[in-house]
Amino acid sequence: MTTIGIIGAGNIGSQLARLAVQHGHQVVIANSRGPETLTGLVDELDGIAPGAARAATRDEAAAAGEIVVVTTPLAAIETIPVEPLVGKVVIDTNNYYPQRDGHIAALDDETTTTAELLQDHLPGARVVKAFNHIGAADLTGHASPAGTPDRRALVVAGDDESAKAVVADLIDQFGFDVVDAGPLAEGWRIQRDTPGYVARFTADELRAKLAEAKRYRDQ
Repeated sequence: MTTIGIIGAGNIGSQLARLAVQHGHQVVIANSRGPETLTGLVDELDGIAPGAARAATRDEAAAAGEIVVVTTPLAAIETIPVEPLVGKVVIDTNNYYPQRDGHIAALDDETTTTAELLQDHLPGARVVKAFNHIGAADLTGHASPAGTPDRRALVVAGDDESAKAVVADLIDQFGFDVVDAGPLAEGWRIQRDTPGYVARFTADELRAKLAEAKRYRDQ
């Protein structure tokens, strides 16, 4: 059993919380509005696994989690606590949508990625890109046991091999095969509008889609 801190209680964060408690983990979940606004979600999670979830502040979720998921709007990166995440595996689920996030020069000119921005903000953490290329409903709807024919695959990218292994194990528990895209800098291969984004693929198919990906400037 692992304690998973989840910073961000939107569609993806809520679904990851459901998967986590279904698979025997503890969840400490936070949002920008305060723990008291998460009563309904915690009650739902309690119905799945009594006592497995609690609402908290961002600092508390960061401190409590052995693995911490950051699933907030991109503009909120600067609000993510730094010190509690030193040495921890941090999962970045974000995507860059200029119409939502405003224009960010380093992402517009493709000199960095969203996960690298988070890693820059959290220099002591071990950031892994994951869960950014699947619709929230599909996290539960497409999950299946290991060995299931045509099992859906999801990507990880990260600079720390042991951190990627931790996240890969979690993804497998949650019901998906895993494809390693390489370091954080290669995470662009599964960002919005790339061939592998959102659609359902097996591991072999997803590897092919990663290879097909082109930078926005080259499209």
